[in-house]
Amino acid sequence: MRFKRGRGNGAARDEIFINLASLIDIIFVLLLFFVVTTTFTRENQLTIELPESSIHNPITSANVDRLEVTISNDGKYAVNGRVLLQSTEDALTEAMIAESKGNRDLPVLVTADANAKYQAVITAMSAAGQLGFSKLRLVTVESDQ
Repeated sequence: MRFKRGRGNGAARDEIFINLASLIDIIFVLLLFFVVTTTFTRENQLTIELPESSIHNPITSANVDRLEVTISNDGKYAVNGRVLLQSTEDALTEAMIAESKGNRDLPVLVTADANAKYQAVITAMSAAGQLGFSKLRLVTVESDQ
């Protein structure tokens, strides 16, 4: 038993047609969705240039084009010799903005007492990084050994 395919005598078969326009539209919508919803995280990294503890690379006091943050052993801050009334990150940020006068290329020298809390040093480094300072130096003294 043979069944005839097709529609009558010698009629051509209907070709299967897939509408690609709607498929492309869906792909573009998905692509747009992924582009819009993707979050690009930018890691906040602060390049730290640690000074060598040698006599060949001393920091001279004649260099006035710098921002010096001093931290006492009880966590009080001073920016370029001016002691801050409050020891908060906001007060430190405002003082750094005022002293730098908008120049973000100034080197920042962080001078901390040996007995200062680690959090106070990190707060100073964080404030400098958030303001856009990229040249950070931690001041040390030369050891006797």
